[in-house]
This record gives sequence, structure tokens and C-alpha cells, in this order.
Amino acid sequence: MKYLFLLAITCLSFPVFAQFAEDAHSISPLLISEEIPAATLLNTDNQPVQIRDIVKQKPSVLIFYRGGWCPYCNAHLAQIAGIEDEIIKAGYQVIAVSPDAPEQLQVTVDKKELKYTLLSDGDGTFCKAMGIAYKSPDHKWKTNQLQKHSGGKNPGFLPVPSVFVVDKNGDILFEYINPDYKHRIDGKLLLAVLNALK
Repeated sequence: MKYLFLLAITCLSFPVFAQFAEDAHSISPLLISEEIPAATLLNTDNQPVQIRDIVKQKPSVLIFYRGGWCPYCNAHLAQIAGIEDEIIKAGYQVIAVSPDAPEQLQVTVDKKELKYTLLSDGDGTFCKAMGIAYKSPDHKWKTNQLQKHSGGKNPGFLPVPSVFVVDKNGDILFEYINPDYKHRIDGKLLLAVLNALK
């Protein structure tokens, strides 16, 4: 059975200071109607930003991805870039968060020619508070990639790839979370959701 958290979720919310979940199927994400937590992240200029201050500016499509080293993440980021104009027309901004360090975020921006905002959560504080962080599988290649791309800050976690739609108050209106990192929300479905939420 696939664990797919979409619209209706029956699990408990994840405590902010809890440990990382044991695996991708054991996460406990925040629920629809709950408020995203306050968190300080880093932008591509290595400057601290408050996520709540950013979402206060405009309703947001908040994307969590594993890192620029992940081909499935890169494909999804590119797909989102392809529909960004339509997302903006629907009244939303796009924000993507990963454990990557700011300089690695900039590499992704340049490589994929992204116009939307990428933010760094190197130590996983925000991902953990959102309830989507889990312990990375313990093998050398992945550990080395996480350390390299996070600038040595990653304590050994990965976020389950997720999309949250939040309003200007930071309240969650919709979420798509799939523990199988190969599966991401389709762009057409996301646009349909955004237009339905108007």
C-alpha cells in the first residue's frame, strides 16, 4: 500500500523538537488548516530570511525537495518553472526548500534557469517542524552527497518530497506528500488545485 498524503490526512502533526522519522513512511506531516512554523532559512545570497515573512507577502506554493543532486527533484523543479507564469496568474508565488547550502541552490538556479525562490534548510529544522524529515538511508554515497551539498550542515536527514499550498497567514490549504521520491505532483493537477482554491 502506498502512503500518499493528499488533501485528507489522518496522522498526527509532528512536534517541532522531535527526532527525525525513521524512514519516509513514518513521517507525520502537519495537517491541512495548520499553520506552518516560524523558521529562519538562508537564501541564495547566504542571507537569513524568515519563511513566515515571505509567505505573508503572497499565498505560496511551498515545495520541499531532496537536493540539486537528485534527478527527480531537478525534473520537478523544471516542470514547476514551466508553469510558473500560470501559478503567478492564479495568485501564488513559488518557494522551494531543500537541505542544499546557498551556493548549491545558486547552482540549481543557474542550471535550470529558475526564477522562483530557493531557500536552504541545511540542518533540517524547518523540514522537521513540517513533519516531513526522516533519517537518510545509511550508505556512503548518499551521506557524502548530503554533506557536500549542505556545506557540512546536514545531520543525516532527507525531506520527503512535498508540496504545500499556504495562504498569507501561513495556514495550509492543500498538501501533496509521497514517500516514494520518484513520484511528484503533476503540474496540471497543481494548477487545478490552485484555481479551485481561489
